[in-house]
Amino acid sequence: MIETSPAPLNPDRRSFVFGAAAIVATAIGTGAQARSASSARVTTAQGASSFGPVRQVDAGVLNIGYVEMGPATGMPILLFHGWPYDIHAFAEVAPLLAARGYRVIVPHLRGHGTTLFRSEATPRNAQQAALAADGIALMDALAIRKAVVAGFDWGARTADIMAVLWPERCVALVSVSGYLIGSQAANAKPLPPAAELQWWYQFYFATERGKDGYAANTNAFNKQIWQLASPKWAFDDATFARSAASFANPDHVTIVIHNYRWRLGLADGERQYDAIEARLAAAPPVTIPAITMEGDANGAPHPQPEQYRAKFAGPYAHRLITGGVGHNLPQEAPAAFAQAVLDAARLAA
Repeated sequence: MIETSPAPLNPDRRSFVFGAAAIVATAIGTGAQARSASSARVTTAQGASSFGPVRQVDAGVLNIGYVEMGPATGMPILLFHGWPYDIHAFAEVAPLLAARGYRVIVPHLRGHGTTLFRSEATPRNAQQAALAADGIALMDALAIRKAVVAGFDWGARTADIMAVLWPERCVALVSVSGYLIGSQAANAKPLPPAAELQWWYQFYFATERGKDGYAANTNAFNKQIWQLASPKWAFDDATFARSAASFANPDHVTIVIHNYRWRLGLADGERQYDAIEARLAAAPPVTIPAITMEGDANGAPHPQPEQYRAKFAGPYAHRLITGGVGHNLPQEAPAAFAQAVLDAARLAA
């Protein structure tokens, strides 16, 4: 049952209690029918997450790694990370939500952590529709009919797309930086110089030099992105290293490069997603209850709230999180993010 009147969360990070993770998994694939979680083949991944063991499950074209916390009977919440981050962005958010009785699921996206492609023949595709389809497939696999979806960066775009294409599957949405659904046609339009400058890494990745450079200097590159995107976040080396382990995924470089090249029309997607991308190119509105968020020190490219307000047609609120909060809002302000998820669920009650 959705909680209708959550009390404000304690913003003191020292008070967070990390619960034990309950893991359920099963096989999924594009268009696959939902199967009982009891039929899952579950294995424990090498290298446990700091907030619970990461389990592996054959999932359509992927073998997905994810953490699950909270009671199996609770309202499901799916939390999607971005690039260059991983599931640890929600290491403090997840136990807060689980403690409120929610079933919290945090998957590694394609090309991150222990999520692997099952076949060498499968295209290493990172177009926006493919990542959103992974989210729906995961819900089918876990026999989840409806869930709250939330995320930031790539994860916000994934949650946005799930909300507009499959509103019957999504209870409510929390999206950092708002409406992030795009299209190759829209991305072909030039931006003002200052905005183009913020996308420097996208143009770098469009070159073979950029691909080779990212492969040779993945951790250094991503640490620089963390610093630029969250200029006031004083993360330590251990915090970065915990997430950097996820960049060792054998498909990480290929997935990242494809994502940014696809956006500019420099790489093809898969034909099976053509119809979906055509729908997304029309910028359909979000009709389910939604809360958008922004940090007051977000150094990454992001739209202003007034630019996307009209895209949210259902119950809606926007929150500016102050205090030097940057792009990785869930990890920098976990209490505020968790509270938004609780409140979004309340909007849907």
